[in-house]
Amino acid sequence: MRAPDIVNREGHEGYDVRWAFSEGPLPTGLTCVFRVRNEARNLPWVLPGILAATQAVVLVDNGSDDGTAEVAARVAAECGAADRLTVLDYPFTVARAGAENLATPADSVHSLTHFYNWSFGHVRTSYSMKWDGDMVLTEEGVGTLADLAWQLEGSGSVVLVPRHSLTVVSDSEAWIDLGVDFREPWIYPMGPEYVHKKAFEWELRVFPEETQRIHLPPGMCVELKWLDADEFAHWSSTAFSNVRIPRKRREWEVDRAIREGRPGDVEGLTHVVAPPGVHVVDHVVRDWLPRAPRPLIRKKPPPQPPG
Repeated sequence: MRAPDIVNREGHEGYDVRWAFSEGPLPTGLTCVFRVRNEARNLPWVLPGILAATQAVVLVDNGSDDGTAEVAARVAAECGAADRLTVLDYPFTVARAGAENLATPADSVHSLTHFYNWSFGHVRTSYSMKWDGDMVLTEEGVGTLADLAWQLEGSGSVVLVPRHSLTVVSDSEAWIDLGVDFREPWIYPMGPEYVHKKAFEWELRVFPEETQRIHLPPGMCVELKWLDADEFAHWSSTAFSNVRIPRKRREWEVDRAIREGRPGDVEGLTHVVAPPGVHVVDHVVRDWLPRAPRPLIRKKPPPQPPG
């Protein structure tokens, strides 16, 4: 076996990073990489769309105790895609985003940076996509990503995907945030210029400054937030900077407003109620969001001067 590209400082055999692209050109395709912990509830909504949109899925389980890996295997089998799902185990405690991440060396198996690089080291296609275990594609999102999977080849482009937080109150009720338009680069070529580096709050996947950026339109994806769960447990502090991480600050404000019974205080937060017998996540993804008036992002116009 050839020498690893990134060696972990603790010397854990099998958890050094070896890039497939270091061994030669990779075949065309898009691989989705999940790093997950306790996402069993979300995966039945998340995985079918991703399996329909991509050529392969690598799911890295980081200490789940809710059967996440088993649910992933079951859903893939139900989709007829068991052969396109790879489930891996990452057994180390990973630093929480924020101060813990900042204090952890980037080459430690406990760092977000090494965790991500090791996970992406299992990609065997020319393009890869970072995805979270709570992000659900709409049908439009599935179709768009499926088309991009072959159009991106050789372009060197990165793709930015907007997502809308969907706070689930019950099986029939949710709040969707249409007040902001946060777009992050999620899809990258595989190569030495597109690896993960350590940043202040979390890991950061780098890319050349001149890289072409493709922006997908809003309405492609929702990010599930459950009111009966702690959505910020993986952060070492919730004192989110509105300058460095405005998205997390916004999510914190939305979460507080809903829990405190004042969602009307947050501009763009929209109430959704599903019809009887339909789960609100299915309703939003399959019907409500595709039919919602465009533009989706609903901001009040700035005040006009008198006269």
